[in-house]
Amino acid sequence: MIAREFAAKLLDWQRQHGRHDLPWQVSDPYRIWLSEIMLQQTQVSSVLVYYTRFIEHFPDVAALAQASVDEVVTLWSGLGYYSRARNLHKAAIMVCDEFNGAFPESTEALIRLPGVGRSTAAAIAAFAFSRRNAILDGNVKRVLARVFGISGWPGEKKIENTMWQLAENLLPSAAEDMPGYTQGIMDLGATVCTRGKPACGRCPMRDDCIAHQNGRTGELPTARPKKAIPTRYATLIMAVHKGQILLERRPPTGIWGGLLSLPELGTAHNAEDWLGKAGDGDILPAWPEIEHVFTHFRLIITPLPLDLSALHPQTRDSNACWLPLHDAANAGVPAPVKRMLERLAATSGKLTSHL
Repeated sequence: MIAREFAAKLLDWQRQHGRHDLPWQVSDPYRIWLSEIMLQQTQVSSVLVYYTRFIEHFPDVAALAQASVDEVVTLWSGLGYYSRARNLHKAAIMVCDEFNGAFPESTEALIRLPGVGRSTAAAIAAFAFSRRNAILDGNVKRVLARVFGISGWPGEKKIENTMWQLAENLLPSAAEDMPGYTQGIMDLGATVCTRGKPACGRCPMRDDCIAHQNGRTGELPTARPKKAIPTRYATLIMAVHKGQILLERRPPTGIWGGLLSLPELGTAHNAEDWLGKAGDGDILPAWPEIEHVFTHFRLIITPLPLDLSALHPQTRDSNACWLPLHDAANAGVPAPVKRMLERLAATSGKLTSHL
């Protein structure tokens, strides 16, 4: 199949069957940029609620730039990959300071923004400014691997370079077709050429698709080489005092960067030492372990309840705060911590391990 046939089929399919009612399908570069950052490694269904909430709080790039990073990270809580939220804030400031509040139109300039890579920059430029640059996200890699029979893990540099070249060659010649083409190849991968059980009968490329013709849709794209996922362990302290619970701000980098969370018991400390510095009270039996899986490792959390009868001044530093139990889960905390706090609030602060 030659490039112009691929583009023509995709454009025709997108007009009839593609998605046309997403809230970020507008001409505003700010809203397009925001959606593209949120959609990195995240499905549309998960992004919709967060996107609407962000637009309500930060209707334009100036409002986002003027907010504190804590406000942004808190609003992002639950969407994961929190470095995206910090980069979002940095990029908004950069747009206001270096580009006078207007998003640059070229992919070269867009890539300068924190959190914007080659594919994201191309998507923003295509949707907002009809620029002819290819995107290569996970959905596009899957479509290209199957339609053109490309073997090899797409994360390997050689295979990725081959896909980039192919993606560039397939672009429509007319710039005005770029928004529809870019949306179409995204939609085709997300709704038809899916990872499991692709709907080949509805695919406009089925007559030319090598994977479909040869019964290889289950093996293409080639899976990432298997690698053992390491396990990490953490003890999180649920320190309760008079109906309130102690939360601490996480460091800006690392997992859950910048979020409020339950204090973590360091490897060099034990619960008695922590309690001695925090106040007087009782260490109760630990709750059952909780498993939380990240991209590159799994985390086993041990929730350790402490019932404090009195506080020491050290527990009132600038990095910590006491919140009512019924408010804590909504304070912008990581997903597993949110579930722990909701469970605790539902039991009116009872800290026994058998709940």
